[in-house]
Amino acid sequence: MKQKLIAVTMGDAAGIGPEIIVKTFADAAFIAGYPSFVIGDAGVLRRQAAALGLKLDIREVGSAAEVAPRPGVLDILHVHRADTLPVDLPLGVVSAAAGQAAFDAIRTAIELAVRGDIAGICTAPIHKEALAAARVPYPGHTEMLADLSGTRDYAMMLVNPTLRTILVTVHCSMLDAIAKLSIESELRIIRLAYRAMRDLGIERPRVAVAGLNPHAGEGGLFGREDLDIVAPAIRLAQKEGIDASGPWPGDTVFMNARRGRFDIVVAQYHDQGLIPVKLAGVEDGVNITVGLPFVRTSPDHGTAFDIAGKGIADPASLQVALQTAHQFVRSRANHSSTTGA
Repeated sequence: MKQKLIAVTMGDAAGIGPEIIVKTFADAAFIAGYPSFVIGDAGVLRRQAAALGLKLDIREVGSAAEVAPRPGVLDILHVHRADTLPVDLPLGVVSAAAGQAAFDAIRTAIELAVRGDIAGICTAPIHKEALAAARVPYPGHTEMLADLSGTRDYAMMLVNPTLRTILVTVHCSMLDAIAKLSIESELRIIRLAYRAMRDLGIERPRVAVAGLNPHAGEGGLFGREDLDIVAPAIRLAQKEGIDASGPWPGDTVFMNARRGRFDIVVAQYHDQGLIPVKLAGVEDGVNITVGLPFVRTSPDHGTAFDIAGKGIADPASLQVALQTAHQFVRSRANHSSTTGA
């Protein structure tokens, strides 16, 4: 691969994805350091750039090989369909057409990444209701990325400048989350956390595992899951040479990680991990799917239908996500050359 290209998928056209994309690519100084292109609908991006008064040449390409990143130009691989998004697509409204277009872009990006045509994917926000309206059989990015790339061992990781967390369970109810916990699932995520930190260049990652119950179960007084499931998985990870510890009380483990005691926290369920990261500010948060055969990052915010079309969306999180994607690609390449992998 001549260039370490990252493909940015457009996301839901009725949300702020197109706006933060054109704002990012119009920033010549930023995009010069992070060669990227877009997969989506060229018409949507042209209309968005015009609405914002941006001087941005949106150039359609037929393949990743034709991409030639340069200031003032946004290369886009247009996903051609008979039902291309209409000019009058309403913004801030759930649309089956927008859901289908978002999925088509993601599917195309995955195909390119699996073939090795690109180094990774940075995904603009999608809307779960729009996906459902289009009868897309996935609840979100994580599930479709894993399934369409043939990946079985994967997880969601969230990072910002002060915290990193990875989730044992993701998009499910609390009852289902508890039911899904097992020694095997815990150990799998601990391993993925360790590998992800190694990919970032941390030679001996310190992995903290949060307990499921208050005070990590208080020795069984508040439930036995931490004693019977979490702790045994930690011991198995330690036998493999992983610097894993816990289970730590969920109300203090993130504070200690922020102070530098740990490199990453294994959280047991969605909100346990995402609340501390998002409290630090979504503008610096990045969603990463680990375990895939390619790099994937995303801004840590949604489609923001309430401000779509108003021209006030902040591209900072998308830019951080692009920076992180390139950081992972470069770190992986350095790690492979050093270890001979």
